[in-house]
Amino acid sequence: MGMQETLREAIAFALDHESSWTRETGDGWGIHHQDPAPWNRLRGPVHARGPVSGTILLDGETIAEWGEPERADLTFSIAKTYLALLAGVAHDRDLLPDEDEPVGVRVRGIGFDTGRNAQVTWKHLLQLTSEWEGECFGLPDRVDRYRVVSFQGSDGVETGRKGDARPLRAPGTYWEYNDVRINQLSLALLHLFRRPLPEMFGEAIMRPVGASGNWKWQGYDDAWTEIEGRRVQSVPGGTHWGGGVSICARDQALIGRMLLDGGVARGARVLSSEWIARMLTPCAIAPFYGYLTWLNVGRRVFPSVAETSWFALGAGSSFMWAEPQRRMVLVVRWIEAGHADAFFARVLRALERSA
Repeated sequence: MGMQETLREAIAFALDHESSWTRETGDGWGIHHQDPAPWNRLRGPVHARGPVSGTILLDGETIAEWGEPERADLTFSIAKTYLALLAGVAHDRDLLPDEDEPVGVRVRGIGFDTGRNAQVTWKHLLQLTSEWEGECFGLPDRVDRYRVVSFQGSDGVETGRKGDARPLRAPGTYWEYNDVRINQLSLALLHLFRRPLPEMFGEAIMRPVGASGNWKWQGYDDAWTEIEGRRVQSVPGGTHWGGGVSICARDQALIGRMLLDGGVARGARVLSSEWIARMLTPCAIAPFYGYLTWLNVGRRVFPSVAETSWFALGAGSSFMWAEPQRRMVLVVRWIEAGHADAFFARVLRALERSA
């Protein structure tokens, strides 16, 4: 069989393994219901999802699409990677010149001024090692303590009941996938830019890569603050409690293409190659993770693909896979997470048929 026929078989496999989440929001939809009360409720808007959908770019050209690749769907924690892109914009504009600088040096009055929190650096937040303690718009960091996520493994993970008061360590010494701390990073970036993050994302990333206008980034109903006399909504780095980024597969692929092209899109510089290299540098205590980006060191995350691959991942499940060796970007939405590696392996077999 040739590449296209083998690709069709791979796509059929994805379509046969659609997410178990209902297409309409309701019972069993989302991850907020996994939290202990009273934090197990939505705080921001959500909407119904589409079918298994996706697109594949090979060396910048679309070689396959399926489902509804033009449909803007919630992308959950892929929004974390978009926060890393915005941190890169801040770095390139000299608003964030040193990731090892404590956040409180430039951003005051939002929870980085005293105690352990005063030691938290931008790098700690970007690598999920901050151990920041407090509340962000009424959600305490404690709600995501003892949280273990897919692809994390069990090395060095403390076990306990999610939401219990795990004793905190020094910043930089423990990795934890904590969405409250992610939201605190988003709030810090808002204060750093002094402008709403959706505005910054549209201006600095989406328009330069040629994305559609069919996307939005929404916050919680009560996540408002004042910036220079303007009432501004702080947006979350995912859809754990609602809100987050709704975006189509095609636009996600354009972002991935820009990153594969070293930060350049349509002949113009969008993000520095230096920042992208930092995003893809393994965290010393969690080598499967960079700056809010999943890495495949030791093929730990996805055994079937190259170690040089990297990913943005969201619950539901949504995947953006970048494969630098083949200059490929693949986006797949609403595939059951446990079948993603087998799907990726089938796509690789198809590409080998064209070699």
